[in-house]
Amino acid sequence: MNYKWSRYLRMILVFLALTTGAGVVFGYPLEGLLAGLLLYLAWTLVQSRKLYQWLANPGAGEEAPESIGLWGDIFDGLHKLHRGHLATQDRLLAQFNRIQESTNAMRDGVVMTDARGVLEWWNGSAEYLLGLKRQTDRGQPIHNLLRAPAFKAYFDQRDYREPLELNSPARPHLHLQIQISLFGEDDRLIVVKDVTRLFQLEQMRRDFVSNVSHEMRTPLTVISGYLETMVDNSDDLPARWQKALRTMAQQSSRMEALITDLLLLSKLETGEHHGAEVVVNVEAMCRQICQDARALSGEAGHEFQLDIAERHFLRGDQDQLRSAFSNLVFNAVKYTPAGGKIFVSWYTNREGAHLSVKDTGIGIDPIHIPRLTERFYRADPSRHKETGGTGLGLAIVKHVLLNHDGKLEILSRIGDGSEFICHFPRERLAEPETLPASATEAGDKV
Repeated sequence: MNYKWSRYLRMILVFLALTTGAGVVFGYPLEGLLAGLLLYLAWTLVQSRKLYQWLANPGAGEEAPESIGLWGDIFDGLHKLHRGHLATQDRLLAQFNRIQESTNAMRDGVVMTDARGVLEWWNGSAEYLLGLKRQTDRGQPIHNLLRAPAFKAYFDQRDYREPLELNSPARPHLHLQIQISLFGEDDRLIVVKDVTRLFQLEQMRRDFVSNVSHEMRTPLTVISGYLETMVDNSDDLPARWQKALRTMAQQSSRMEALITDLLLLSKLETGEHHGAEVVVNVEAMCRQICQDARALSGEAGHEFQLDIAERHFLRGDQDQLRSAFSNLVFNAVKYTPAGGKIFVSWYTNREGAHLSVKDTGIGIDPIHIPRLTERFYRADPSRHKETGGTGLGLAIVKHVLLNHDGKLEILSRIGDGSEFICHFPRERLAEPETLPASATEAGDKV
């Protein structure tokens, strides 16, 4: 490049030297130099005009203007850059068209908006699921077209770890799952899935569990009543019949406990088991639960340690909270060997309030922790008969916490015991002085 520039410079100097020499021959050396400069300036202006016309409309002609020397190389270089730009543009356009075609082929709806929710682009599935119209809705705020308060709150909160479920505004019989992702300068990518089938199956499962549990409860109660009567009057029966009756009575009690938990879980899921929220005295509730847990421990002799912080008043459904807390403490008793320790603590910090139930039991393999709150899931199925549980306790705890804007955290390792922590937001905390007299009395009686 330096070589070419030096050559161009030498050519200009040689040209000016020739014009100056011609002026010396005719006795006008200065005029000769000036004439050479004017000729070079005129030639430069002509080449600049060619460049200006070509840049103004480079697509009109396939080839760049012809020239020699420095301007010839400039035209050739710009022409190569232009052809490279066109090739890149065609390649990007082809990729964009391919992405657009593949996105339009998706069964899930995809919508792109800016930070304020103004619609920029969407695929065909989004038109069907949300009722968007390409001719009129582009540039409109999505909140004007999707008028669900839940969606407006979900869009504005900027916490998109969990999806939102709602009915389609265009087709109410469709149940949609909406997931938002942030990209670019706070823009939104909205993915809409049709989960109607899953929603219907889940509803069918809930109805089936609820109906079957209700139908089984009455005959099972009758059977249990007769079995208890027979056990109470089994002294005159042979020993093998006495053992059979006791076993039947135990299994009948387990079935009743299972049905009770199924009904409770079904009510929690549907919102039926949601009483009036009061200010609950967590300290009194935990003390009563620990007393019941000592009775459950019996000869196992578990040691209980209770540590409750000063701010121990929580606003919520008292029956639901008692069910969740007692499930955690009773599970610790069941899965902790005799003589083990169980720590129940309540503390508050900047994030909110927390109830921790920690034991020195056998622990749980971390691989099982993500599924522990599923119905009937057990990390060790062999323990089912020993504990006599229903496998629904942690599922009940999870739904109770969801009803109280909380979440369950499980920490455990095999051989190191387990810790179950219920996290509640700060908004659920209540001050003692705000307690009405009825709520205080209710908490003290727990």
